[in-house]
Amino acid sequence: MPGGRLTQQERQQIALGLADGLAYAEIARRLDRPTSTVTREVMRNGGPTAYRADLAHRATERRTRQRRQTPPRGTQAPAPTHGRDAEAVREYEEMFTTLLMGQGLPKMMSRVLTCLYTTDAGSLTASELVQRLEVSPASVSKAVAFLESQGLIRRERDERRRERYLVDDDVFYQSTIASARSSAQLAEAARQGVGVLGSDTPAAARLENIARFVDFVAEGITRAAEQAREVLHTKARTPSGGTAEPSAERG
Repeated sequence: MPGGRLTQQERQQIALGLADGLAYAEIARRLDRPTSTVTREVMRNGGPTAYRADLAHRATERRTRQRRQTPPRGTQAPAPTHGRDAEAVREYEEMFTTLLMGQGLPKMMSRVLTCLYTTDAGSLTASELVQRLEVSPASVSKAVAFLESQGLIRRERDERRRERYLVDDDVFYQSTIASARSSAQLAEAARQGVGVLGSDTPAAARLENIARFVDFVAEGITRAAEQAREVLHTKARTPSGGTAEPSAERG
């Protein structure tokens, strides 16, 4: 990263750029920084609508102090996996968590989901989540219950009969379908309002337009999810150096 860590003045320029509606790439160009640096800085400090230069600077200083502290006796930092830069991984996890929070997920649920997304196994036990996130078992239990209810994760038992929480292709498909069904319910509710308010009124016309729009989007999402599931799963099952089955290729 050119120039090392962002300075407080650079963070103020980022805040001004966001206020002016500039894209991350343009802000980065003016700072002579990589776009990824600006994106990560904004997303881990409140997002584009809540970013504050002074708060971001203090938060960074606080994180730096925490990382310099000696680990408690009896604990040992996990060894780097696949030669990854531990600092870069930690910063990426912070950015991704903030992104999920910006999309409406509570903080603990976002942390758990990020942890599952970024682990190579794609699954962790409750105790492993507690250890990795350094939170209480109750916090993990509440978070995984919520994520499972939303179709964002699923659970299974391993060979030791321990419950594991995991994310995989089927989870992504099921959560997308659940979202489409939720949208379809909104469309149905809007159409019920047409009958209640009177079909020849402006309010009813507005609700009918909402229903048509939401129906169109939900149908498109469902169709795209089905196609993606067929194409991507077929590709994953294709042997190395082989070809997919003819019936799958025609899709």
